[in-house]
Amino acid sequence: MHSHRIYLEMQRLQKQYPEKPLYAVVGDLAASGGYFIVAGAKAIYADETSLVGSIGVTAAGFGFVGTMEKLGVERRNYTSGEHKSLLDPYSPQKPDEVELWNAQLRRTHEQFIEAVKSGCGERLRADTPNLFSGLLWNATEAKVIGLIDGFGSIETVARDVIQAEHLKEFNEEPNPLSRLADRLGASIGAGFASGAVQSVLEAFKSQKVLGQ
Repeated sequence: MHSHRIYLEMQRLQKQYPEKPLYAVVGDLAASGGYFIVAGAKAIYADETSLVGSIGVTAAGFGFVGTMEKLGVERRNYTSGEHKSLLDPYSPQKPDEVELWNAQLRRTHEQFIEAVKSGCGERLRADTPNLFSGLLWNATEAKVIGLIDGFGSIETVARDVIQAEHLKEFNEEPNPLSRLADRLGASIGAGFASGAVQSVLEAFKSQKVLGQ
């Protein structure tokens, strides 16, 4: 959901300010939700060794029914609504509910695919086998099939594409008091831990001496 919201906001801003193109630069990895986001940019750049894609949807969990039976634990679950306990890890899976959940994943996957197609536009070779199967692609392959536009880093894209001499950092900087408090907290915590360990060692030595 968060990836989709960021994607939509990127699309909105580009429509509102068409004279200001929005570029995405991939570092090590832009997979799944990460690629969902960068697909909203006007152009995507990555290092030749970057990995991109993983256009798929997954949901995982655990089932504890067998464990509970071995432990002699009885599950008591009270609900109102036929499928309110959908995916309850303490109850046996129901085939119809598994299919309901898989249907939701398929719908989300379709939305993901449509967002990628819309964001990448004509450069995307949508008929590429396994393109939307969840596989990751090396950036060299990704460029061929249209998942990225070219190769570059933040610095090279700024210099060669945007032609900007200086980069402006928009990450929020903590104020000096916050940094000081964090450092003091870390120092106090480290000192406390060191003192606690030393106390345990001394107690152990004393016990050993007494035992002798």
